[in-house]
Amino acid sequence: MEKSKLTTRKIVFTALMAALTVAGSALRITLPLDIAGTTSFHLGNIMCALSGILLGPWLGGLASGLGSAIYDIMNPLYISECWITFLTKGAYGLVAGLIIRAGSKKLGYGKAILATLAGAVTYAALYLAKSYFYSGLLIKGLTTDAALLTVVGKLPATVFNAAVAVIFAPILAIAIRKALEENHLTLE
Repeated sequence: MEKSKLTTRKIVFTALMAALTVAGSALRITLPLDIAGTTSFHLGNIMCALSGILLGPWLGGLASGLGSAIYDIMNPLYISECWITFLTKGAYGLVAGLIIRAGSKKLGYGKAILATLAGAVTYAALYLAKSYFYSGLLIKGLTTDAALLTVVGKLPATVFNAAVAVIFAPILAIAIRKALEENHLTLE
């Protein structure tokens, strides 16, 4: 088994994807509801999936987690949970990257959709669990029923963000991978 080397190109692409994740997270519409914290529609999940698809599990997980955590650090509403965001969004990129690296090296549209969907489901499960246990029960001291209602309230935005990522991340991944290959810029 060949050991992968960390090259300058991989570091630069990881930093670029982290920066794009910050920007995608900033492109948001925050709902005027206080449902166990804030609820938003945003484009950050597209970049998390794209990080995993393009960079693989470890660097993709790092880029998606770090970019999302940096966004949280820059926003007073989210700064206290940046460490949780690093872990949950990092899992998004990690899972997407694991799916992409499984089996054939060829990146196809179907595989990119599956990777994005797996990352989205992983993140949604972690995010909703955080909303229930950490934000609902621990921080706000809600009853179990009230905490469950907060999770239900977050479902529409969570599903929307996942659906947008599943639609757009594979399209972008195929286009970017093709452009990189045409210009002899590989991340392998």
